[in-house]
Amino acid sequence: MKPEYYVKSKTLVIKVGNELDHHVADQIKKKTEEFICKQNIRYLVFDFSRTGFMDSSGIGILMGRYKVMQEIGGGVSVACVNKGLWRMFQISGIYKIIEKFDDVNAAVRQEERYV
Repeated sequence: MKPEYYVKSKTLVIKVGNELDHHVADQIKKKTEEFICKQNIRYLVFDFSRTGFMDSSGIGILMGRYKVMQEIGGGVSVACVNKGLWRMFQISGIYKIIEKFDDVNAAVRQEERYV
């Protein structure tokens, strides 16, 4: 299952597919760059509700998108993180810079901080 993308105002929601490996991470990087440039996106929400597997490139894509969004005054969050991914994010320290939400709608409501 491929990632799906949808825009709400200036927020891009990335519904990650079943797996997030380096191939998918490259696709997400390219696609988010297009949205950021063409639609003036200020906030990214990664929806992990369908994701069962992620390797270290998943951490890399989150860190990379965080850096890009910080440069333009925006932000990044994650939503619907399962226990396995939660542990990986916790160990990596990602939660020190990226906020976690139980559902996508709660994450999207944080957009107002960045517009």
